[in-house]
Amino acid sequence: MSLFAWCSRRAGGLAMLATIGLSYLVITKELEAQRHGYKYQSTDSLSAPTYNPETTSLLVSVFSYYCLLIHFLVFVFPLRSCWAVFTITRSLRKMAHSKSLRDFKFGHRRRGSSTSLSSSETLTSSRELSSTSSSEAGDLDPELFNDGDIAPDRIIHAIIVPNYKEENETLRETLEVLASHPQARNTYDVYLAMEQRESNADTKALRFVNEFQKKFRSIDFTIHPSDIPGELAGKGSNMAWAARKLSEKYSIGQRKDVIVTGIDADSHLSSNYFALVTSMHMAYPETANTTLYSAPIIFDRNAHNVPAIVRVADVMWSAAGMSGLYKGSTIAPPTSVYSLPLELVDRVGGWDCDSEAIGEDLHMYLKCFFALNGNLTTRTVMSPVSQTNVTGGGRGKGYPGIVIDVKARYKQALRHMWGALDTGYAIRKTVELWQERKHTSRAFRPLHTSMNDESDTYVPDLHVDGVDVKTESGIFSDVVTDTIKGPNYERLVVLFHRLFEAHFLPVQMNTLIIASTLWMWVTEGTGDIHGVNWIFRICNILRAVGFMEVAMYLALYEGFHRICVETREKEMSDANLTKGMHFSRREVKTNYIDYVMVPLVAPIFGSIPCAQAQIFHFWTLDLVYTVSKKVTRKRGKSLSAEAMV
Repeated sequence: MSLFAWCSRRAGGLAMLATIGLSYLVITKELEAQRHGYKYQSTDSLSAPTYNPETTSLLVSVFSYYCLLIHFLVFVFPLRSCWAVFTITRSLRKMAHSKSLRDFKFGHRRRGSSTSLSSSETLTSSRELSSTSSSEAGDLDPELFNDGDIAPDRIIHAIIVPNYKEENETLRETLEVLASHPQARNTYDVYLAMEQRESNADTKALRFVNEFQKKFRSIDFTIHPSDIPGELAGKGSNMAWAARKLSEKYSIGQRKDVIVTGIDADSHLSSNYFALVTSMHMAYPETANTTLYSAPIIFDRNAHNVPAIVRVADVMWSAAGMSGLYKGSTIAPPTSVYSLPLELVDRVGGWDCDSEAIGEDLHMYLKCFFALNGNLTTRTVMSPVSQTNVTGGGRGKGYPGIVIDVKARYKQALRHMWGALDTGYAIRKTVELWQERKHTSRAFRPLHTSMNDESDTYVPDLHVDGVDVKTESGIFSDVVTDTIKGPNYERLVVLFHRLFEAHFLPVQMNTLIIASTLWMWVTEGTGDIHGVNWIFRICNILRAVGFMEVAMYLALYEGFHRICVETREKEMSDANLTKGMHFSRREVKTNYIDYVMVPLVAPIFGSIPCAQAQIFHFWTLDLVYTVSKKVTRKRGKSLSAEAMV
């Protein structure tokens, strides 16, 4: 491993140490300067001080202006989150009163399944794919539902549900929600991504396949082997294995109309989600196969059954996800659930499985972003994904139960912050992008073909042994070639701003709050020798305004949460699935408790796990993936898994 690669993987930890070191130097030298009356003396004498006013002034300037930069970023983030949740809520209300989406969903033709459960054979076709790499940001307007040259039920949604030791009721409820969608029988190919490490995983999967085989276009399962070298157990490796297997089922002619969606085992998606993705795919054909679709997430099923501090942590996590989903945003990393065309999966070579890909959603986004030189199209799906808050099973156990739930949420926060490794990945890919900036020709093959050949799917050279692979037959007949745009440096800058917010800002902010407080205490009464006190006064103002912005976000979130719960409850009622299903509504009493918890959430579930992850990265990149406990329905014995089989 090169020194550059080693440093890039520890970028967060090195930045943390640099900030702590700078703060220590500035404060200690200021104390030394005060002892000597801010007078420089020659160092010829052994007893003479080492204070140098020029060096100290430079350090103080760097420290002060960096504090100002960090406080400005802290001011910007909640402001952008407020704008995002406001615009998303407004769009949801608009769509709730629109009949276009409803007509679009129910306009699908009813027809039989065209696929079998077998995934052992590879389908082939001589049809060549067309590809585009242009990038435009934009969200869907209801007027677009009537547009598009492709029949809606020609679009196939390959839905991957990674799971490992998930409770049967959790999976069943997720599948029942999907099966309730009017377009499920025509367009949903569901893949249960199982783990070999789970005993009787195949039996468990077959039970669900038999139960739901008539409710989807097809349903199948894959079992990820536990002994593949270099693969880290987790959602990413499950997604990668399932994608390789499902790739075999779609011919070259079909692939451009297949959209892959990855969801968590507890994710409830509205039928609106897939209707919107389908419509956007049809409405923007020029960017259809270079687009990644992201949706906001909401924790609205068991929020009333977890401690307030856990509830607020997930509300703020939702804010982080939504902060890039406002209309016009060019950088919109997904959170947990996202969709992308199979052609784009082919182009980037599928999901990575190493330790750096533990945050598979952001990692896959980065992989697509750099494969297209930053010209990845991102579109927001105005259909929030319902998820459950993490719980350790502490409800009803008093204060010990609260501790249990907080520990469970902290483990999840540590896993989130372990994704700081993606910043190092982005740094290395940026260097590669610069080195290959003049080479815009690309060639790639279907995912399953390239993996079987143990070759790279991302090929910058269009010629093999001097032969143009585009015109070659035989083994090269499935190779797709195209030309992408040059690097988009503006988006690259925005991307690193977002990565800094996610992986650096939590630690940097708390470190500099402590350091600047110590600085003001040390320099009190010295008469502002360095002329930087105005910077710290501005920092205090920005910090105060930032807290007010968080309060504004929570106020705006109330409306977002309300319309999401009302919409989901109505859809579940129409599908006769409300019995035993959880709906978490917001109440005034609960809201006040949430507001009090806000100052505790940032350090407990942000700064501390972020610092822990960055420190641990100095000696290990591996994190043992643990399954978080999720809320499930209480069902009668007659509806148990055994009885239904």
